[in-house]
Amino acid sequence: MNITSFVKSTIFLQNVTAITMESWLIPMDILLIILTTLVVTISCVFLIIIILNKTCHTVIMMLIANTYLAALLFGCCLLGSFIFMFQNDVKQIQDQDSLCIFRGYFIYVSCGLHNYSFLLQAIYRYLTVVYPNRLFWQSQRIQILFICIKWIFCFVYILPILFTNGFIYNIDNQICQTPLGLSFSIIYASTCVYAFSMLLIVLIYFTLVRYVHGMSKRVTAANTLSRAKRELKMVRRIVILVGILLTIGFPYALFAVISFFTTPSKHHYRITYIFAETSLVCVLITSYYFTDLLKTSIIKIINRQNNRVIQAVI
Repeated sequence: MNITSFVKSTIFLQNVTAITMESWLIPMDILLIILTTLVVTISCVFLIIIILNKTCHTVIMMLIANTYLAALLFGCCLLGSFIFMFQNDVKQIQDQDSLCIFRGYFIYVSCGLHNYSFLLQAIYRYLTVVYPNRLFWQSQRIQILFICIKWIFCFVYILPILFTNGFIYNIDNQICQTPLGLSFSIIYASTCVYAFSMLLIVLIYFTLVRYVHGMSKRVTAANTLSRAKRELKMVRRIVILVGILLTIGFPYALFAVISFFTTPSKHHYRITYIFAETSLVCVLITSYYFTDLLKTSIIKIINRQNNRVIQAVI
């Protein structure tokens, strides 16, 4: 009995020591929670403004609102995971709850929703330039249909990973994710979530560049050419937003490639999510400066509030 108690206490002390060594990760958890809360807050504010402001009730603003909705869902999924991570680190336990796998699933789904929302914006810009007279494809109904197809696709394409137990609880990172390494799950997820949407956006951009340059050489109405250049500018801004996501999210791709040949860093997921959340905040702020209608609406609200304060003081 004494020997058994001694062995149990020894194992417990070893676990506590191992976890105590990782206590410096708590500030990182707090930073992740702060960044994710910013993502959720900014997305909510922008969504509410678009919904309440009638001047924002256009097809393109609907597509932009879809992006903010996806960012909101992505932020909420990550926030739940980071709070769980923080609680386990504070309690110094390493335990998987019943919702861990589903949080991992929804993180991939919402990330795909966010990335493909930029693709829908690029497709709409492409249609307005290349097929300006085919108003059917630019109509609100068709764009809503595209949005619905995108949501269904993003919920379905990750199911093979979920049903094959591809989401595994990572003890060191306190999160359920597809383990990095040369496997079907990581290659499939990376291709579907990131590569496919990003490549299509870049392809649309360069196709539009060639098309607009061709219009410049042909006899084209001034207003048609001006509109085409304006839409090309908008697609270029989408590419910039995607570039921010890819640049700041580069550590994830780096760890993924490293994992094909050797074991990545122990806390690779925590490190990559710091960069991922930073990129999300940067993308949301940059999209505000790129979206004139949203920027104008927010400025009007601020000016209205300032006028009320001034009148109250007077």
